[in-house]
Amino acid sequence: MAARARIVVVKVGSSTVTTPSGEIDAAVVAQLSGEVAALAAGGHHVVVVTSGAIACGWAALGRPGPRPSDPAVLQALSAVGQQRLMRAWQDALGAHGLLAGQVLLAPLDFGHRRQYLHARATLQHLWDLGVLPIVNENDAVADEEIRFGDNDRLAALVAHLAGADLLVLLTDAPGLLSADPRLDGSGSLIEEVMEIDQRLMDVAGGPGSVGSGGMASKLAAARMASRSGVTTVIADGRRPGVLAGALGGARGVGTVFRPSGERMPARKLWIAYALGASGLLVVDEGARHALVEGGRSLLPAGVVECHGRFDPDDAVEIAVVDGTVFAKGLVRYSSERAGEWVGRRSEELPEELSPVAVHRDDLVVLA
Repeated sequence: MAARARIVVVKVGSSTVTTPSGEIDAAVVAQLSGEVAALAAGGHHVVVVTSGAIACGWAALGRPGPRPSDPAVLQALSAVGQQRLMRAWQDALGAHGLLAGQVLLAPLDFGHRRQYLHARATLQHLWDLGVLPIVNENDAVADEEIRFGDNDRLAALVAHLAGADLLVLLTDAPGLLSADPRLDGSGSLIEEVMEIDQRLMDVAGGPGSVGSGGMASKLAAARMASRSGVTTVIADGRRPGVLAGALGGARGVGTVFRPSGERMPARKLWIAYALGASGLLVVDEGARHALVEGGRSLLPAGVVECHGRFDPDDAVEIAVVDGTVFAKGLVRYSSERAGEWVGRRSEELPEELSPVAVHRDDLVVLA
């Protein structure tokens, strides 16, 4: 019996797709394109989420010294590198008879239902046309305050968008190791993870050296995908047969993260992981219980303190009095009017203010 057709999202990191100098690593792109083509020939739908545009843009300019860090300059570099990166993928995929289609996404594409459906329909139409989608963030014009920040998080959101069975995060490491290899060379591969806890996040360490992510961002993406019902594999992008191995469940191909619990709706996934928090609401134990156990909205009476500067519909984290964050949501009030709503009962609120601080439809319990 033929294997069931599956949807696979493959994210390729900057450290995998480019050389240390920032040039496109044509051999790696050719290898991965061959593996992607093999999956497509087997009837599977594949989306490639590729990093490397900024590195390619800086290499194209041929400037000496380290890459600049100014966000506006990085956006300009992305505009230079994006088309070079796409051309490399198209040439490599074309050798296998595949046509690539570029899809540039922004966080708002996941937060607004109509945009979300348009993006999902675009992927489906590309597959129907026999075109392989190549996804990246629209870095050249993205607002710094509402961008993804790294393509690991984008890939997890795309996996949800596409209804993926598998997310493969390719990097320059064999997977998640039991110790940070930059600090301890004795770490061994962790082959399977059922739950991502703080201990694993500590093992992952900080950002990488080439792209904007690192192992920590890949764990965050794996946690997102897990809450979307998607299996995730972190693996070495230069390992021959890595995609077939990940899809086939080959032992030792990388670190496998199993999906957990109920599939989170797209909008709540966007609130939880794609939006940066502008502030923090500290709530009492009664409010925490109502949110976590009762699935209720957050009322202003349960808010003890607010921190940060935020406007209505901004994302805020929600914590208990010891500072532990357990939820996130879109607040209906501004911080400037905190004195008018923090701790107030509904009958004490000004008429123009909503009786709800964070509605349950706009709230995600994180822990």
